[in-house]
Amino acid sequence: MSDSDLMPRFQAMGAALGSRPHLARLGALFSETVLIEVDGEELYLTFHRGTLETITPGPSRKIPWRFAIRVDRAALDKFWAPIPEPGFHDIFGFVKTGRGRIEGDILTLVKNLRFFKEFMALGRAA
Repeated sequence: MSDSDLMPRFQAMGAALGSRPHLARLGALFSETVLIEVDGEELYLTFHRGTLETITPGPSRKIPWRFAIRVDRAALDKFWAPIPEPGFHDIFGFVKTGRGRIEGDILTLVKNLRFFKEFMALGRAA
């Protein structure tokens, strides 16, 4: 994955949300901004009722976020592989393998865990 394809990948994932009715149902109550940081490159994903409304490149100290996923690019590539290897099949695998961190309001993440995990897995098809 190159530096320039991170934004288009998340845009494609956001577009794919519309074709997945079960994700619309799961995300109906999810309206938050999430920070995704990959090797220092920050993207702020703003969701409204399970729809990805905007992706804002960072860094920014002005954009409030609810929780953050910070991961290295190689680990994210392994996560987005069509069949991820053990330890990279789940966002919590980043933390378990020491390749990433999850910060912020963990309760919000856990309340919307299935929606967010399935959203992140959409990168496998993008």
